Amino acid sequence: MKKNVKIIFHIDLNAFFASCAIIKEPYLKDKVFVVGGNATTRRGVISTASYPARKLGIHSAMNINDAFRIYPKLIIVPIQFSLYQKYSSLFFTYLKRYSNIILEGSIDEAYVDMTEAAIKKHPLDIAKEIQEGLMKEHGLPCSIGIASTLFLAKMASDMQKPLGITVLRKSDIVDKLFPLPIRDCYGIGKKTYPRLESIGIDTIGAFTKPENKEKILSIMSEPSYHSYIEHIMGRSSDTIDPKKYAIPKSISNETTLNYNMDSSEAIFKIITELLEYTHERLTKEELVTKTVGIRLRDASFETTNRSVSFINHTDDYEQILDAIENLFEENYKGEPLRLVGVFFNSVVQKKDLKIDYNLFNYQELTRREENIYKVISSINEKYPKSIAKGTKKTS
Repeated sequence: MKKNVKIIFHIDLNAFFASCAIIKEPYLKDKVFVVGGNATTRRGVISTASYPARKLGIHSAMNINDAFRIYPKLIIVPIQFSLYQKYSSLFFTYLKRYSNIILEGSIDEAYVDMTEAAIKKHPLDIAKEIQEGLMKEHGLPCSIGIASTLFLAKMASDMQKPLGITVLRKSDIVDKLFPLPIRDCYGIGKKTYPRLESIGIDTIGAFTKPENKEKILSIMSEPSYHSYIEHIMGRSSDTIDPKKYAIPKSISNETTLNYNMDSSEAIFKIITELLEYTHERLTKEELVTKTVGIRLRDASFETTNRSVSFINHTDDYEQILDAIENLFEENYKGEPLRLVGVFFNSVVQKKDLKIDYNLFNYQELTRREENIYKVISSINEKYPKSIAKGTKKTS
């Protein structure tokens, strides 16, 4: 029996941070601007560049000083976490009109199983409707890749930006995928692709040639090599399991600072903002956590992770905030930081939480029962005839 072909969409919001900036400040449309970095000190790195800035060679992760050398009139827009969270939430809510089988790739991208929706409407018509709807209702431009696997859908969405819709069938792999530079192969990192290029593996097609296998294995492991081959040839996963991804074992948020920052007050304010977003997701999804922590990365890229575990799982914001504040005071020594983050580990659903009676909590639970007993006793004393244990009043 022939296996039914899945229809997977990868929907990628174009220059998301820049798009949010334009929504808030429409005058930025068609302007050369970047999000991140500091215009006064000319320090820090760029988080996102507008498309006019990209045409000039300005890109994300570029030093802000280098960007000003390219375009001295460059406009700098500060990072605004609450704005991105708002429009990310609107984005995912909008997609649920079409399918409940959604995987959040990141704050601004989603994999969506449109197999069922495509029974009633052509996938291209659905893609156009989503693209136009997101732009009309929320001002969010996006590119959409349509394929039979998650990997191919991701590759397809990157082929036409901004506002592109690309179908990548397995029969298109040789013509559309093979000619692409190896650096464009999703998953092959910034450290790996230069090494592949140095041995003559310049394109995705060259990577797949059997005669190049031994050379490639000098750079990566055999399991990794075979995994990439499966992805490229369209033989990897076509399954999105919402249950698998809906309950995370951990939740985290982090951000690269506009510039290396050493003001403890300013840094902790950013950590608090990140904590609010992280806690909001915890409560929204009815989860609780037992371990909370902070992540600090200094100017030399040394990363420090510190955490503390509670006796019981909790979603109490004040308790979590106190723990985060103590961790920061104990571990931040005044050095310039370039990245900060917060994380929750040992996350479980509230409904699955089991209370363990142990040396630390049994007294608290006993006191609670005693208080309940006292309330019941006082009611019985005040209204002795209105409550009779083990009886039911009938009328």
